[in-house]
Amino acid sequence: MKLRRGSIILVDLAPTLGHDQAGTRPCVVVSDPDVVLDQRFPALCIVPVTGTAGDGLLYPALKPGTSGLTKASWALVDHVRSIDKRRIRCGFGAIHATEMRAVDEALTAFLGLS
Repeated sequence: MKLRRGSIILVDLAPTLGHDQAGTRPCVVVSDPDVVLDQRFPALCIVPVTGTAGDGLLYPALKPGTSGLTKASWALVDHVRSIDKRRIRCGFGAIHATEMRAVDEALTAFLGLS
């Protein structure tokens, strides 16, 4: 499976604690492309996806289609996390460039990078 920034992958997020997103669910890859492709780095950064509507900057909307998502979804940017690549179960597709820009904007705000 060839991963890139913006790819939608199915990830096993267990174990979790508290308000962490749990279970096996789709996620958006947000790591730098060089990190994603380099096998020397065993981890990558992801943002979990949910089918429950989110409200505000930290929950950009994602459309079904070429992403591999089957219904309208939202990226949970406030749940960004690093995972071991062995947690990946499969890949689906990739989100549109405009959706990735919205995720980037949310990450910038959430991580205080502006």
